[in-house]
Amino acid sequence: MPTGQTLLYLIYVLAAASVILAAEALYVTYSKRRSRVKTINRRLTRLVDDAPAEQTLQGLLRERGLSSSGDFLFSLIALNRLYTQSGITGNPASFIAIFIIAGMALALVFSFLLHFSAIPSFAIFLFVAFVLPLLVLQRARARRIQRFAKQLPDALDMIVRSLRAGHPTTVAIALVAREMPDPLGTEFGIVSDEITFGLSLENAVRKLTQRVGFEGLQLLSVSLSIQAKTGGNLTEILSNLSSVLRDRQKLRLKIRALSAEGRVSAWIISLFPIIMLVILMILAPSFYGDVWGSPLIVPVFTIFGAWALLGDFIMYRMVNFDI
Repeated sequence: MPTGQTLLYLIYVLAAASVILAAEALYVTYSKRRSRVKTINRRLTRLVDDAPAEQTLQGLLRERGLSSSGDFLFSLIALNRLYTQSGITGNPASFIAIFIIAGMALALVFSFLLHFSAIPSFAIFLFVAFVLPLLVLQRARARRIQRFAKQLPDALDMIVRSLRAGHPTTVAIALVAREMPDPLGTEFGIVSDEITFGLSLENAVRKLTQRVGFEGLQLLSVSLSIQAKTGGNLTEILSNLSSVLRDRQKLRLKIRALSAEGRVSAWIISLFPIIMLVILMILAPSFYGDVWGSPLIVPVFTIFGAWALLGDFIMYRMVNFDI
């Protein structure tokens, strides 16, 4: 059997094995979620397994890419922070290994099956192995922060009601950890466990801010720090903070609603040339004639592509800003 045909069969086997493993992973993940659907958050799921509280806390921190004390593990703090704030659980090395293997498989497929040259295949490998995981992490972090921002005012109101009922702050935080779903429930559960094992409230909230990345937690951390040093009515402080966060959330939603038409128009205008180019290349490959052989085609595409991306970036910044 020729070497090329043997390599082709090997690629088919690797592709089939990848599909089977991916399907199995999805099934196992779905079955685990279905079996524990009644558990309100991940921390309570671990506590159901009758594991010691300290071991549960350490496991929750390690699966987020943190040490047992809640500090970052990697020397690349920015990447470690991005992984932690994304909320993705598991071994970070396994996470990046999946994308590297997928990038190698796609590069081989494009190189041997579709007869791409070495440079495009290598570019595909770099994008899938290194750029795509960063995009996935950034998207997961943004969505997780949005969910946390929606939950935080309700959690603060719950703490205020508990404090007014005469409970200490630690008990109020533990109540939030039991009653609120993820992501806030598990995060406040970690805060409660850290306080139980000797960490101060200010330091526990500071680490919470690092794990989540929501700017509203900075206000909570500063409020607790000032209250601990100078005194004051904690219930009033948290109640006012809840109102501020809820008003900011309403303003964000209002801005998003007012800018919806512009954002959709930007997507349509940006994607229309690409979609039309793909359709013409499929239905009428000779439509553009010999234009692809012109030495000006690459500089022109580069300039206008960069110009379009600059316009998209400007429109994005116009509808996304700090409040």
